[in-house]
Amino acid sequence: MKIGVDVGGTNTDAVVLGANGVRGWCKTPTTADVYSGIVAAITQAISDARVDRTDVDCVMIGTTQFTNAVIQRKSLLPVGIIRLALPATSAIPPLTDWPDDLINEVGRNAYLVGGGYEFDGREIAPLDEMAVLKAARAFRQSSIQTVAITSVFSPMNGEMERRTAEIVRNEVPDIAVSLSCELGQFGLLPRENSTIINAALSQLSDHVVQAFRRALHELGLDVPLFISQNDGTLMRADDVQRYPVLTFASGPTNSMRGAVYLAGIQDAMVVDIGGTTSDIGMLRNGFPRQSTNFVDVGGVKTNFRMPDVLAVGLGGGSLVRDEGRRVGPESVGYELTNRAQCFGGDTLTATDIAVAGGWASIGDRSLVQADKATIKAARASMRQMLDVNVERMKTEAADLPLLVVGGGSILVDWPVQSVSEVLRPEYSSVANAVGAAIAQVSGEVERVVTLNEATRGSVLDDARQEAKDKAIGAGATAASVEIIEVEQVPISYLPGNPTRLRVKAVGDLPI
Repeated sequence: MKIGVDVGGTNTDAVVLGANGVRGWCKTPTTADVYSGIVAAITQAISDARVDRTDVDCVMIGTTQFTNAVIQRKSLLPVGIIRLALPATSAIPPLTDWPDDLINEVGRNAYLVGGGYEFDGREIAPLDEMAVLKAARAFRQSSIQTVAITSVFSPMNGEMERRTAEIVRNEVPDIAVSLSCELGQFGLLPRENSTIINAALSQLSDHVVQAFRRALHELGLDVPLFISQNDGTLMRADDVQRYPVLTFASGPTNSMRGAVYLAGIQDAMVVDIGGTTSDIGMLRNGFPRQSTNFVDVGGVKTNFRMPDVLAVGLGGGSLVRDEGRRVGPESVGYELTNRAQCFGGDTLTATDIAVAGGWASIGDRSLVQADKATIKAARASMRQMLDVNVERMKTEAADLPLLVVGGGSILVDWPVQSVSEVLRPEYSSVANAVGAAIAQVSGEVERVVTLNEATRGSVLDDARQEAKDKAIGAGATAASVEIIEVEQVPISYLPGNPTRLRVKAVGDLPI
């Protein structure tokens, strides 16, 4: 038996998942301390499932707390920054194009030192260990508690970053260290930005993971704890304390994966309709399509592995104006049950339209002040928003099923264009928690390689095996591990026909 939990900004959802599907569930308001909301949600879900707590094998949690901390500029530590690159890259220093208010939080404690690699692993320059030592001493004098270390092309070779970390730790023993070679993909500035944000979150990640563990202890659940990451797979709680940035997009990812699980299919379009926005995505083999663009988080360009999701300003709380011709993007959000007309409020929302139109049965229909023309116009506006944007997210001519999930799924009562059918699986309102509960663990390899007819097979086999080994190291059973992605992108204008190779493997936990 597994428990999946999703901690959102408005609600905390929990499900108990058995071999035959959902056994029990709960949706409860998120609390300020998060911890008590998790306790309440899990307690009610276990009660609803009528199972004994000793039957629970593990708990999986998805959270948006780290994303919110960056967006709201809260709970961030000042960061010591070391870039190993000179004499290259000096024209664009660290923190370039960062918002001023975020720079004020992390500070301007950046040092560029000699080092780094070319794309093929050759040194740009030897590591300047004296310059690293000078930076470490400055961090100690400034009482810096966390450091971000980035080297040019460190995904090819992380040795200089690891040696730099060793020097810094010798000088400042208690400092938290984030290495870009452990976080990311190619692209110096986005990878450096991700590493700096990761370092700034180091104290918060300790507090959040400890709160999760405290909740399980209070519940008497002495079981493994896993936390969802961006690509729909799981991380051990200890790893989240080191790499909190890898959890940034777990919310939309969990919703989409939960939706296809509940529907019993692997390939689909998904729209997750919340109180303010609708997230539209596409899944293949049960996993979200990954974005190929750099991702903006709190005004900073990053290289996180994020799902390709299109957010549309349509939700259950979206305001309806101009006699129905305009719906959203403004929303009453979590105040829906107080401000929507069907609940006795004075604001006409998209939910009121669904209630007055007769395709949703919540609240009191007689309280909604909307005539037939307004209902018809608002429905047409909502339909156009979804139809157009679902079409935008398609990448092939064939139509896939559309899974409509989330609390705002009651808005949709029409046959959406560009899809084969519209499905509303049972328990769709807690699809995000289901997605957390079904998640697997993964291993991923990314590097620049030289592929030719003589070496292609052996290079690909080595990368596949390394990805499988990483998945097993993350906790997967060897028998369950499979390769789900092999991506080869030729790099133009460089000698030797180099290719960017990325291989991903996933597997099941031994439970």
